[in-house]
Amino acid sequence: MADDRIFELRTYLAAPGKLAALEARFKDHTVELFERHGLEVVGFFVDEPAETLVYLLAFASRAAADAAWEAFRSDPEWLAARSASEVDGPLTAKLESHFLTPTSYSPIR
Repeated sequence: MADDRIFELRTYLAAPGKLAALEARFKDHTVELFERHGLEVVGFFVDEPAETLVYLLAFASRAAADAAWEAFRSDPEWLAARSASEVDGPLTAKLESHFLTPTSYSPIR
């Protein structure tokens, strides 16, 4: 039911000079894998001066989110893409994740 949906706001601070590489990994690999594993992307956003990538995901429930992330994180294709993209070091310096519940007056529910 739509009223049970939750959202996850994820913020990635790119390692210095690595925002373009981080975006490329999402565009070329991660987005397709998200779809495969039930991670519904609401939107991606970039704050270039801050070298930050932000995105919002929607899930049917917290249990659905946990299951989707578990499947994604153990996907061999994801593990290979992450490893290949980080040959010259990690792409992220910091990751923040917040699970959000829409208010009763939110237009997105």
